[in-house]
Amino acid sequence: MTKINWGASFQIAAVYVGTVVGAGFATGREIVEFFSRFGFIGLIGILMSGYIFVFLGSKLMIIAAKINAKSYQELNTHLFGKHFGILINGLMLIMLLGVCAVMLSGAGAVFEEQLGLSKSTGVVFTIALSIITMLVGIKGLFAVNVVVVPMMISFSFILLFFSIQQPFFLENILYIPFAEDGWKSVVSPFTYAAFNLMLAQAVLVPVASDIKDIHTIKWGGYFGGIALTLILVSSHLSLVNVPNLESYEIPMAAIMKSLASSIYWIFVFVIYGEIFTSVIGNVFGVERQIRQYFNIPTVVTVIGIFTICYFGSFIEYGELLSYLYPLFGYISLTFIILLWMKKETDS
Repeated sequence: MTKINWGASFQIAAVYVGTVVGAGFATGREIVEFFSRFGFIGLIGILMSGYIFVFLGSKLMIIAAKINAKSYQELNTHLFGKHFGILINGLMLIMLLGVCAVMLSGAGAVFEEQLGLSKSTGVVFTIALSIITMLVGIKGLFAVNVVVVPMMISFSFILLFFSIQQPFFLENILYIPFAEDGWKSVVSPFTYAAFNLMLAQAVLVPVASDIKDIHTIKWGGYFGGIALTLILVSSHLSLVNVPNLESYEIPMAAIMKSLASSIYWIFVFVIYGEIFTSVIGNVFGVERQIRQYFNIPTVVTVIGIFTICYFGSFIEYGELLSYLYPLFGYISLTFIILLWMKKETDS
């Protein structure tokens, strides 16, 4: 019987969750956009997304380890072929930079909406902290995620506990509101999972390549996918009880402030921590990719990436997320279809 390194599996799971649970996820804005605004239909969509996260997330890392891919570029070339792979990698780079801008905008929104400071203060502070962490390398990425991810899971269940006690809790869960673009509720589970998995490969591919053990990687993917599903479900069950939930930039903080004000500031710290882990995760992936082409010092590459993302971050956070994320989701559908079709034995 193969011995599994359970400690490494949980580390992989923590990085997986920390990479996906970014600005949109942790603040609740992304969950509202893809699921919660559709009510009960959104809950069914979350369960479908969860299934994809568990099995395709694990498969992605196993294939990456088997072909010894050092970056997402090599995995995409393996899935799409040499010529189409170049196009996908170009799109991937644009998506990662776009999402990093969304993350920085989310960090700025936390400072502005929750701390009463300027958005630019939040953005600059996050960039400085990210550069310091990036210089530590992959160990810094593991360290931050291992602390923040369990806290995020705990807080999502604390919120759910308080939400259950609210009047009309069950009625709100079962309610299906009218939405002019209701057709999106059918494709949202697939575009959401596709988008997040395609972006997560920027971090998961090099992590799987470093760990190498297939069984450890597989269980890390399973644990990470299950944890993501649980956070999504518990967050959704809390969000559907919020009146006018689409009007908030950071709806999860609004719930915490009204239901559990005594631990509100800790929760704001956790939200910021999750945004921060996604920023460094995305930049880590882009930096690895650029290193394939140019022999540039890490610090120079990272500063260059953040300079580009800095300017994008000053577009309104909610607006940036609601346009970019669904668009990236449709682009990413091809990725998960090919990943699903690819046999692990072909790797």
